[in-house]
Amino acid sequence: MTQRRSRLRFRWWWLLAAALVILAGLSYAWHWDDRGLLWLRERNVTPAERAAGIWLPDYKVDIDAKPLTGMEKDEASDLSYDPATKTLYSVMGKNPFLSEITLTGDFIRKIPLEGWGNPEGVAVLGDGLIAIVDERQHLMTIVHVTPDTRTLNIADFPKYDLGPSKDQNKAFEGIAWDPRDQQFLFGEERPPALYSWKADGSSEVKGEKRKLINDNLIVRNLSSLYADQKTGHLLVLSAESHMLLELDGKGNQVSFMTLLSGFNGLSQTIPRAEGVAMDENGTIYMVSEPNLFYTFKRR
Repeated sequence: MTQRRSRLRFRWWWLLAAALVILAGLSYAWHWDDRGLLWLRERNVTPAERAAGIWLPDYKVDIDAKPLTGMEKDEASDLSYDPATKTLYSVMGKNPFLSEITLTGDFIRKIPLEGWGNPEGVAVLGDGLIAIVDERQHLMTIVHVTPDTRTLNIADFPKYDLGPSKDQNKAFEGIAWDPRDQQFLFGEERPPALYSWKADGSSEVKGEKRKLINDNLIVRNLSSLYADQKTGHLLVLSAESHMLLELDGKGNQVSFMTLLSGFNGLSQTIPRAEGVAMDENGTIYMVSEPNLFYTFKRR
């Protein structure tokens, strides 16, 4: 009997040790420890520090999982706001399109993208110029879009090679135009990393992209980027981590939003958040594959 109890006790200790190892592995993979530390840090931030940033904990969902009608089979992959037209642009990766939608998630038009393999990133520069990143071809193309544009052919516009990635199948997916610092910001999907490329907002880009040294990305992958001009901060979206992360101008973590059911007013978990943008009023817009639309506003 004593020997049997000893064996059972040994088995329980072994199971407990295995469970702890698994828990530690999950914590490392999902950055639960980093999230916990950031959450604790948020509790001690002063009102002045909150006002100086975007401060994601203050946001609550306003439009929750609205279907983008007519885009069910297209898979929205990114999002960018155009202050001139007060509309949003999204690229569709499965069927190459550039789509324009209203700020309430209503369809305006779809522009076929001829010659693109897998458009995954979009950034509005202004004056009708829009940068599109093709993840499969590792290219950035700067196109010109007018109200009369009906189709776009990649052969008609300047293209820029983004170079190789550590994982060629999980390459450059996020892009943001930062007029404040006159640069493009690029996000590598996996392993997540940030790069910059100086530019002047025209269709001509010179020099070369550079990796940002300080990119505290406590996320499993990177889906989309937004550069805020008021604060100089950067929003980093991760579909796999179900997280929107705010970084300051030096790459330090500031705040985050969890995209799971019950957080920030969400009725259901955002399935696969692929695009984020913000307007001049501070409203955050988000799209999730295949065709769900969200907005978040400060409480």
